[in-house]
Amino acid sequence: MHIAIAGNIGSGKTTLTKLLSKNFGWEAHYEDVDTNPYLNSFYEDMQRWSFNLQVYFLNSRFRQVIDIRNSGKTVIQDRTIYEDAYIFAPNLHEMNLMTLRDFENYASLFELMSTFIKPPDLLIYLKASVPTLVKQIQKRGRKYEESIRLDYLKSLNGKYEKWISKYNLGKKLIINVDDIDFSDNPEDLGIIIDKIQAELHGLF
Repeated sequence: MHIAIAGNIGSGKTTLTKLLSKNFGWEAHYEDVDTNPYLNSFYEDMQRWSFNLQVYFLNSRFRQVIDIRNSGKTVIQDRTIYEDAYIFAPNLHEMNLMTLRDFENYASLFELMSTFIKPPDLLIYLKASVPTLVKQIQKRGRKYEESIRLDYLKSLNGKYEKWISKYNLGKKLIINVDDIDFSDNPEDLGIIIDKIQAELHGLF
């Protein structure tokens, strides 16, 4: 079974992935941020490195999805391939940080890749306001994220809301992060766990 967590930068995807992996005994697949050779360069010069970064993520996520389906295990994934294609790449193009030529090349590559993959059995979307995102980004203190622009986060949030409202590839669960603290409050985490079990196994 494949469970995936979607959400903007700073929404808590990695934290929730770790907590759910521990609770359910699921294998966790994380976003490749520590070894990503483009992230630092991207935040320093988005226009120069946007295409390189997005292709790197697309390749990394495609490999993850193939590995997940071939593993035969229940896996929880930190961020989906759909977010790269429907949120991050279009957002960079609209902000004039990725050329039309590069964006069309990228979109064509994703379109081909998407014919080889299956969507997750359950998509968990972490919905968060920009102030919550900023607070959580500052809290974790990644140096390369210090230069993230507010308009960039706001624009991404708008894309996320549009995408999740139309998502119909499988089951989805929306968690409002502004109203819940699953990282420090076990009761809040318990609420999420109950909702996940209901989605996966039904209410008995």
